[in-house]
Amino acid sequence: MSISAVKFDDHAIDVSFTKDALHFVLADGREISAPLEWFPRLRDASEKERNSWRFIGKGIGVYWPEIDEDIAVRTLMTGLE
Repeated sequence: MSISAVKFDDHAIDVSFTKDALHFVLADGREISAPLEWFPRLRDASEKERNSWRFIGKGIGVYWPEIDEDIAVRTLMTGLE
């Protein structure tokens, strides 16, 4: 029986929100999320401001220019440990 190695890639490829949480989809298929309470600027932002984002560092993080907020994927992953 062969076991293939899992290749982790923690670069974000998508961002979404629910009422209370921020969600990142990673290149390797994992999905991570965190409460919006952790990020008051995002929590208090309008839907338009939340949806106005861009990747930084080829997906190592996400930046919201209208509210001057940036969040690294590692920040979410560290908060989950």
